[in-house]
Amino acid sequence: MQNKLLLLFFTVVPFFLFAQNFTQSNLPILVIDTENAGIPDEPKITAHLGIIDNGAGAVNRLSDPFNDYDGRIGIELRGQTSQFFPKKPYGIETRNADGSNNNVSLLSLPAENDWVLHNPYSDKSLLRNALAYKLAEQIMPYAPRTRMVELVLNEEYGGVYLFTEKIKRDQNRVDIATLLPADTEGDELTGGYIFKIDKAREGEEGVTSNYPPPAADDEQFIRFYYQTPDTEAIRPEQIDYLTDFLHTAEDALAEDDFADAENGYRRYWDTETFIDYLIINELARNVDGYRISTYLYKDKDSNDPRLKIGPVWDYNLGFGNANYCNGGEVTDWAFDFNNLCPGDFWLVPFWWQRFTEDKQFTEDLNNRWSELRSGVFSDERMMFMCDSLAGHIEEAAGRNYQRYPEALGEYVWPNNFVGETWRQEVDYLCGWLTDRVAWLDVNIPKLNENEYVPSEFFAPRVTPTLAADFAEAEFYVNAGTKVTLRLFDGRGREVNNSTVIAAQNGVNTAQFDLRNLQRGVYFYLIDIPFKREIYGGKVVKM
Repeated sequence: MQNKLLLLFFTVVPFFLFAQNFTQSNLPILVIDTENAGIPDEPKITAHLGIIDNGAGAVNRLSDPFNDYDGRIGIELRGQTSQFFPKKPYGIETRNADGSNNNVSLLSLPAENDWVLHNPYSDKSLLRNALAYKLAEQIMPYAPRTRMVELVLNEEYGGVYLFTEKIKRDQNRVDIATLLPADTEGDELTGGYIFKIDKAREGEEGVTSNYPPPAADDEQFIRFYYQTPDTEAIRPEQIDYLTDFLHTAEDALAEDDFADAENGYRRYWDTETFIDYLIINELARNVDGYRISTYLYKDKDSNDPRLKIGPVWDYNLGFGNANYCNGGEVTDWAFDFNNLCPGDFWLVPFWWQRFTEDKQFTEDLNNRWSELRSGVFSDERMMFMCDSLAGHIEEAAGRNYQRYPEALGEYVWPNNFVGETWRQEVDYLCGWLTDRVAWLDVNIPKLNENEYVPSEFFAPRVTPTLAADFAEAEFYVNAGTKVTLRLFDGRGREVNNSTVIAAQNGVNTAQFDLRNLQRGVYFYLIDIPFKREIYGGKVVKM
């Protein structure tokens, strides 16, 4: 009898004594046991998962029985850079006793078997991905559903995690046609595909774009990596189809008459999804946006023959949390990354600059932004969302930073702001979002003020002013383009260097300052990033 009581004690309160005095939470509690086996970066190892979730407003105690899930999982490390943090990210797969997939609802999310435990660490608010996905959920066909949780792993408290759905084809996730290995012809061959622009993982294969990104060197390119079907499952005929489709879609966008209402790029591109995706990326001013963790999908032609973008993914470096490539600023366009940071290996496709050359696209974008700002993206609603997410995890955030004290009050790559407290980090996030929205209110309408017409492009012109103290440069570019102006004397010495940001689509002007220069002949160079040529000439100081 004594042995039975002892066994019962360790069954009912198995982790009470081990989890650094962590006993209860208003968040669901996930308890994972790998029997102390190390968790690799592929393949998944077998483990046990128990979830305690007593419902909204209830207290979840570590001593409570597992009431949401109590069973087998596969678990592995996931991500790339984030794996190097003390708090690790995990991919999990719910499994039956025989190891097969166990499609089950976890934490009230629709039933599936693939899930992600995201590890907010350099994001010290702990909220950026949750906020981005909640914003996207308001306007896009699908965004990953989330729950904030606390984790106990092998009897050790692991901190606050974001439990979310993995991006995959499913009627409750990316709802497109199922593409089987046997689907190699006809309408069945045309969908559904999910692919991504991302950093390559070992063994991943994909389609290479025929269009190098603007400002790229010879080693930079855009590649679409297979997600569904993945590299191992996709058939040769499916590769050929997807390759032809992507190349045709990009060709249509690159044509001089790309904006033609009937025969232009819109035959291949679902611009509504690209507008909404742009809005979420620009709200966050996501430094990784458009070029990393960027998902796209293509349904069967009989359902919809156009390319769509989404779902959103990976915003932990957004909302002012990056100190490189202007990632912390509330100004500038995130889609203008190539001009801001041309030396980065992963650049943005030419698409986004091209979209802003289409008067209909910028008009639709402006109308969509106005609609959202009067509704779900009003200042009041966005601040309520930010505050409510923070309030929900406030108690748990204190425990998280007892577990990871080194993460708070110290720089963790690539922080733009370092607060002394979690609350300061939240205030910075919500305040930054307010300022960013104000900038977008001014600048989204500007994209629609003038139209960029490729056929009207001209080589930059430079003429002295009457007072001869300045020389005026005139050039034809997109709004937001960074144009570099350099001036040299007769010996080749650089005497003036400036960069200006074009204020509008079409004709823009800037000035060379000649006031401190001696009379004589000077030579200028003007660099327009989306042109594969640097323009030069001479100007005379009178």
